[in-house]
Amino acid sequence: MKRWLWIAVDIMFFAIFSVAAVYAWHAGVRHTAFVADGDQPAFTSTHYSGSWLGLSVLLATAAGLFALDLLVRAVSRPRRGPVHSQRW
Repeated sequence: MKRWLWIAVDIMFFAIFSVAAVYAWHAGVRHTAFVADGDQPAFTSTHYSGSWLGLSVLLATAAGLFALDLLVRAVSRPRRGPVHSQRW
């Protein structure tokens, strides 16, 4: 495949995985507000869902790997010909 096609694929997957990681993180955190009841004061409870947060970390890690691959492909020069190994 062409070098620029791989760069475009890396950009696409980086964007998709980044958006999915943010969505999964927001799905994993729930806030519940409780009103005052008698002697009990009003408060807000936060519930963390480990499976959603774990998925978010996994997606963010994958997005980071795509970003590193994108950086390497964008900075490195393309090869002009086949690589020959020397035999001694």
